[in-house]
Amino acid sequence: MRKAAALFAVLLLSLTGCAGAGALGTGDRTLVVGIVANPQMKDAIELSGEFEKANPGVTLKFVSLPENQARAKITASTATEGGEFDVVMISNYEAPQWAANGWLENLEPHIAANPSYDAGDFIPSIKESLSHNGSLYAVPFYGESSFLAYRKDLFEQAGLTMPAKPTWSQIAEFAAKLDDKAKGVAGICLRGKPGWGESLAPFTTVANTFGAQWFDKDWNAKLTSPEFKAAAEFYVNLVRNHGEVGASSAGFSECGTRYTQGQAAMWYDATVMAGTNEDPSASKVVGKSGYAPAPVEKTQASGWLYTWALAIPKVAKDKEAAFRFMAWMTDKAYVQRVAGEFKDWNRVPPGVRKSTYDIPQYREAAKAYAQPTLDGIADADQRKAMANPVPYPGIQFVGIPEFQDLGTRVSQQLSAAIAGQITVDEALKQSQEYAQTVGKSYQEVQ
Repeated sequence: MRKAAALFAVLLLSLTGCAGAGALGTGDRTLVVGIVANPQMKDAIELSGEFEKANPGVTLKFVSLPENQARAKITASTATEGGEFDVVMISNYEAPQWAANGWLENLEPHIAANPSYDAGDFIPSIKESLSHNGSLYAVPFYGESSFLAYRKDLFEQAGLTMPAKPTWSQIAEFAAKLDDKAKGVAGICLRGKPGWGESLAPFTTVANTFGAQWFDKDWNAKLTSPEFKAAAEFYVNLVRNHGEVGASSAGFSECGTRYTQGQAAMWYDATVMAGTNEDPSASKVVGKSGYAPAPVEKTQASGWLYTWALAIPKVAKDKEAAFRFMAWMTDKAYVQRVAGEFKDWNRVPPGVRKSTYDIPQYREAAKAYAQPTLDGIADADQRKAMANPVPYPGIQFVGIPEFQDLGTRVSQQLSAAIAGQITVDEALKQSQEYAQTVGKSYQEVQ
């Protein structure tokens, strides 16, 4: 039933025109890598010539796409055994589900054959999130929770002090005071771009800490509940009143650009943002940021748990070479390669290996955000992040196959409300109808 649901979700994505293409590999030793386009992955592509040099006869071909397109294409190819990719970048949303469906290679034999790889060095919660029945099916490239970056200089100028554990009510007050449209500085930057992995990620953490659920323990949809409505109204009003210009089309990358160019006083998003914020080659606000835990309302914590990782589709032709590449990109030495090539420890992929945090140079470069990142990952637990029990795994996502379609549909409604095209009530009414259909399918098999 669940595998059928997953395949149905893939077909829906395919019908939108987002998924599928012709075979991309052109040779037995060409590894085609489906990857998400963001700064850390771009660094890996730039460094990949080192792998090819050390592995004569193996050529790498990257298919690098924005997150929404990459997800759709990789999902469609892997689920339908299309064979376009030898290595795919997925997350802890996909890995356990796809492993259960038999779509991915079990990596334990490959890890056992490469003892120097040291999978025991992975941060336990990150490793567990990519496992199924005790076996790893994807290896993490970077790991993250979420936290709040804020401009310490602007806070000082306004006479404001960031609490050690801020609430969303406090953040809204700060955003109103720091919003300076005359100078082109938004009080806060929040994602509004449609996509279950875009605006739905930060928004769902807000919903969680407001006491909301996507579904209750009996799979009743709860998107029109008072708690969900309060969270949606808060998020929409905050970003409409004190957020960035064009918020309904702003995602992680767009908010990152605005914040690093000095156009936002605060930014709530993935902890991995800190590397870019502190990168002198990309940021105008280096050294000016503080990092606070994800804001809360009714819960102890509200940060998410997420990792971009590499996996091998079951139908990949050269699994040994594929794992060799994956090991190169995720081993202990990779962080040294990045720091050496770019002369910047802030560009190192964070949140994955414990050993990274033992490197003196990294500890010094990342002193503003290393511990907040580790604390956020440690606190990313449903028992802390949700006020009420839910029947699904995941904090910033609902860990069921249907969420790729459901979450995208709901995010479109949220984005339309942010753009002022519909009201929050209208957005939630339509979203509830989508969710009820999904919930009913689970109720029927209970």
